Order: sequence, then C-alpha cells, then structure tokens
Amino acid sequence: MFKPIVLLLISNIFMTFAWYGHLKDLKAAPISVAIGVSWFIALFEYCFQVPANRLGSQYFSLSELKVLQEVITMLVFAGFSVIYMKTPVTRNYFFAAMLLAGAAYLIFSDKKP
Repeated sequence: MFKPIVLLLISNIFMTFAWYGHLKDLKAAPISVAIGVSWFIALFEYCFQVPANRLGSQYFSLSELKVLQEVITMLVFAGFSVIYMKTPVTRNYFFAAMLLAGAAYLIFSDKKP
C-alpha cells in the first residue's frame, strides 16, 4: 500500500520541476528550450506515475488516488517553493492545504468497512 504513495511522491517531484523549474533555471532560454527540457523531465515523471496509479488502483478507488495525488502535490510544491525557489509558503497556502486535507478526509471516509 505504501509503494504507490512513494512512487507518487517521486513522480510529483519530477513533475514540479518540469512545470516550474524552468522559471528559475531557464528564465533566459528560448521557450522552445524550456518546453523541451520540461518534456524530458516529464518523461521521468510518467515512469513513476503510471506504475504508481496501476499499483495504487489495487488499494484505492479512482477518487482516492486523485485526492492522494493532490495532497502529495501540495506537499511537494510547498517544499519546492521554499527550498528551491526560495519563496515562502503563505498563510493562504496553509489554509488551502487544510481544505485539501478536508477533501482527503471526505474521500477516504467514504470507504465501506
């Protein structure tokens, strides 16, 4: 049950860099270079994301997988923002994360015993 979560965590790290890393590292590069580098990074994201969802579907419903992925995305993005991009996590980000935690609670509490 934990293997899909670890794979989703790794895939989100790659995807966060693919989506936002170019804003720091490739700011002066042509957009075509940023797109190419982002696609290359995203390839690795898919190498973890597809197996994560296949394995995860054995333990979680589709809705649970999606909300789990969003929670992981928020956590990875917060770390990426602070550590890599050197931008603070704001109070509103914290409140948004709490709302997402509420969504996770609602989705996972719907499981039948």
